[in-house]
Amino acid sequence: MDTFDNELLLFDRIKLIKDTVAKYGEENFYISFSGGKDSTVLHYLIDEAIPNNKIPRVFINTGIEYIDLVKHVKELAKNENRIIVYNAGVNIKRMLTEKGYPFKSKEHSRKLSTYQNSSLCKSVKVYMSGIKSDGTTSRFACPKILKYQFDDQFSIKISDKCCDELKKKTAKRYEKESGRKIGIIGLRMSEGGQRANKPNCVVFDSKNTLVRFKPLNPLTNEFVEWYIERNNIKLCKLYYPPYNFTRTGCKGCPFAIGLDEQLEVMDRLMPNERKQCEILWKPIYDEYRRIGYRLKTNEQKKLF
Repeated sequence: MDTFDNELLLFDRIKLIKDTVAKYGEENFYISFSGGKDSTVLHYLIDEAIPNNKIPRVFINTGIEYIDLVKHVKELAKNENRIIVYNAGVNIKRMLTEKGYPFKSKEHSRKLSTYQNSSLCKSVKVYMSGIKSDGTTSRFACPKILKYQFDDQFSIKISDKCCDELKKKTAKRYEKESGRKIGIIGLRMSEGGQRANKPNCVVFDSKNTLVRFKPLNPLTNEFVEWYIERNNIKLCKLYYPPYNFTRTGCKGCPFAIGLDEQLEVMDRLMPNERKQCEILWKPIYDEYRRIGYRLKTNEQKKLF
């Protein structure tokens, strides 16, 4: 995609943002600001579309963000009064024990949680076999190496609720307190997973009320990099050498496909945070290593 194509796409996004915010009222919106690459692009794009807007940028501090990312957001907040640091206040270890740990992906964790709580229902059978009722192949199917988990002998409690407990419920609390009910979020389809199946930029609830707005949804990685360079945007230090992170979500999250590489960087440059990950996600890391999935079997030996 060349500069002309990017400029056309930018024009389209600016118009969409202007029209959507004007239709539903600026006072009803807030930006879900993670401090990462996409939400930073979102922050600048909203300002380009609506100069002098007063839309709050809400950073939810769950307690497992990278220390440098939290520092970056707080530094920005010194000169940007629209940035609000909002603490989740959740005991993460207790929450994981009670609700369940994430494993592999949200889809896998949801299906495994369904099995653990209500046995082998239809959706779980499709996930296990990879074949839908009409005979077509399901896009989401359980890897052979993980099918052993759908058995009563597998004792680790799994669920996809971690993000809900730490982020979505905290966001709902902010919405209730502020009266701003529409979150502008920086999700993009090109990030893959379940996001790839959600092409709409606007999300409505059962009452046909707008609850989420995703103006970045169709944007590619190439566009994001172009926009950052075009506007000379400074990101968190974790995106630059020697870290070179591509994502800055919850540290050590078992959902991360590149978890092994992420932990190796942390081992060299953030050893204390690396140890925190080992303690927090221990049941999952141990299982990953035991079956040779995502983590090297001998990785833990050098930590303590």
